[in-house]
Amino acid sequence: MLSRWLALSVLVIVLDQLSKAWITSHFAYGEHLYVLGVFDLVLAHNTGAAFSFLSDAGGMQRWLFTTIAVVASAWIIWLLRRHHAQVLFALALSLILGGALGNLIDRIAYGYVVDFLSFHWDAHYFPAFNLADSAITCGAFLLILEGFMEKKHGTITG
Repeated sequence: MLSRWLALSVLVIVLDQLSKAWITSHFAYGEHLYVLGVFDLVLAHNTGAAFSFLSDAGGMQRWLFTTIAVVASAWIIWLLRRHHAQVLFALALSLILGGALGNLIDRIAYGYVVDFLSFHWDAHYFPAFNLADSAITCGAFLLILEGFMEKKHGTITG
């Protein structure tokens, strides 16, 4: 049923936006809070894509990434309609859709994406990210896993 997959996407969006609202109301831009030896909370703004790709492109990236997110979301919804019975595939797409729309909301509202999860090893920091990014990453991993499972079981259709 398509509605359950869209409901999962909405849940990702709601959790993402609530977490971003909390961090922006409790932290100043750039403020760090040590949580664990390898993990901090930090309020960061990303005007680019993953790993701050094109973050210094002068503003055009906001509309480029907005357009990509809108087109990708429409395509994902189309795929979900066609493949809603394929559980792993639909789960992966739902996570990606929720993450893409969660970051799209930020991009439209602020011109940047709010990031706040920061992992590091000593002084070496991985770029900060958020729950939407995590959902996209998990969804991508599930798509890869699903692809291997189909190949192993010989269920590739074409």
